[in-house]
Amino acid sequence: MRRVSIVQGENAILGEPNVVISTLLGSCVAACLYDPVAKVGGMNHFLLGEPGADQTVAKSDMSRYGIHAMELLINGMMAKGAVRNRLQAHLYGGATIVQGLGAIGASNAAFAKRFMEAEGISVGHCDLGGRSARKIEFMPYDGRSRCTHVAERVPEPVPVSIPRPVDGGDLELF
Repeated sequence: MRRVSIVQGENAILGEPNVVISTLLGSCVAACLYDPVAKVGGMNHFLLGEPGADQTVAKSDMSRYGIHAMELLINGMMAKGAVRNRLQAHLYGGATIVQGLGAIGASNAAFAKRFMEAEGISVGHCDLGGRSARKIEFMPYDGRSRCTHVAERVPEPVPVSIPRPVDGGDLELF
């Protein structure tokens, strides 16, 4: 199976079998969209839902925002034969990984839900919020996805014992 990985601000749109699109998420959100008739699907990965009303965003940074990332994904899928009113979605991410950084993840999750509702796109699976990062794998041809939660904490290192020198031996330095 061929793997296509995406990161923040990217998307991938495919209509071929035996391909999986993957990404890693923390507070970001990934939307996986699928047209079951056209057998076309895609995934995006956005950093924030929408820029603030008074915020100026460079054109090169727009794909990091959900409002733009969703339109890029939908338009790209339609260019490959998908029909907007047949789209189905899976939503992932929006975690609060680091306490004290605000509600970025919750805000991203709320944006994703609002967008799908406003656009009339049904959401088949939704795994948003929480405190753990996620690895997302999406098979765009079949519209199937898998979400694996990543451990919240890094495991403690296992102590390594250092052997002690044997007493009574002579050591000659030269």
